[in-house]
Amino acid sequence: MASLLQVRDAIALNGIAEARQLSLQLTIPLRLVEAMLEQLMMMGKIERIKKNTPCLTGSCKSCPESSKCDRVIYRLRAYSTSS
Repeated sequence: MASLLQVRDAIALNGIAEARQLSLQLTIPLRLVEAMLEQLMMMGKIERIKKNTPCLTGSCKSCPESSKCDRVIYRLRAYSTSS
């Protein structure tokens, strides 16, 4: 079973990662990965970024697939070293 450290390390190695990508990479169920990502966010270790991919047709408002254009990716949280 993968640990929170393994999920965090996988994000660090990739730079950014999607939940589905982590699920495949670590061979653990997607729901478990999502729960681990939520826990890491609550701990302040990672942050969620919403990324819109460009629409090929330009008619997103009427597109039935419009929700698939939004991607949620995760990255390590940047910390400030100033006091």
